[in-house]
Amino acid sequence: MKPQIVTFLIKCPDQKGLVAKITNFFYKEGFNILSCQQYVNVLENMYFMRVRLSSDDTKIGKVDFETKFLKIATPLEIQWSVKYDSYTPNLAIFVSHTSHCLYDLLERQREGVLDCNIKMVVSNHEKLRPIAEMFGVPYYCLPVDKSDKSIQEAQIIELLEENEIDLIVMARYMQILSANFINRYPEKIINIHHSFLPAFQGANPYKRAYERGVKLIGATAHYATADLDEGPIIEQGIERVTHDSTPKTLKHIGADIERIVLAKAIKCHLQSQIIVSNNKAVVFPETGE
Repeated sequence: MKPQIVTFLIKCPDQKGLVAKITNFFYKEGFNILSCQQYVNVLENMYFMRVRLSSDDTKIGKVDFETKFLKIATPLEIQWSVKYDSYTPNLAIFVSHTSHCLYDLLERQREGVLDCNIKMVVSNHEKLRPIAEMFGVPYYCLPVDKSDKSIQEAQIIELLEENEIDLIVMARYMQILSANFINRYPEKIINIHHSFLPAFQGANPYKRAYERGVKLIGATAHYATADLDEGPIIEQGIERVTHDSTPKTLKHIGADIERIVLAKAIKCHLQSQIIVSNNKAVVFPETGE
C-alpha cells in the first residue's frame, strides 16, 4: 500500500526551539520528514514552515493526529493547515468571453499537470460552453442582473456548495465579486490580472500600458480580496515589448504570460506551497521528493 504523504503549512511568532518541538512531534508519531522548508521574516518576527511527511511507520488516524498536533500548536501560537495527498481538490473555473486561460487549464488538468478535479465552468455568457463540453466539464451560464448581482452570486454559491469546491479560479472572469462572496472563501479564490500589479489595476490594462509607453508588460495571479486587484500576489511574469507594440499585440503577448502565471499559481496552491501573512504570500518552491 502506498504511504500517505502529508503536507503541513505552519506560521507563528518566531521563537527559540520551534524546529525542535515541531519535528520531534512528527518523529514521535512515526512520520518520516521528506522535506522541511523554512523562512523567517525578521522584520515582523514571524516564522514560516512547509514540511512534507511520509506515513510509512505510523498508524495514527487523521483525527487523533490533528488533535495531538493542536496540543503543541496552541501554546506556540501556531496557525496551521494540513493537506493529505490522498485527497484530490475540486476546482471551479469562472470565465466570461476570453478562452485562452480556460483552454490551458483544462488541458493541463487532463494531462495530469494540475492534480485536481475540475468540477465545473461558470460563466455569465454562453460563448465558451463548447470548450467546456469538449473536455466533458459541466458548464453553467448564469447571467448577471446588473440591478442585483447578489441573485447570480447566490446561484453560484449553491453550485459551489453542492460540488464541494475547494478552489475558485477566475480565468479572466470580467465581473467584480462582492465582498460578501469573497469573504466567504478566504484564500480560496485565485484571479489572473492582465498586468504586472500594482501597475494598471482595474479594466483595460493593455490599453493603458500602450498609452503609457511601457517597455515591459506582465500578468499577476493573486488571491482575490474585497479590495480590487490588491490581494496577496502568488505569481507574476513579464515580457519585454517595444514602441512598435499596439494594444492588440500587447494583448496577444500578454495572453501567453497569463496562461503560464495562472497555471503556476494554481499548482502552488494545490501543492500547499503558499502561506499568507499580512496580505503577502510566502511561496515555497516545489521540492523534488
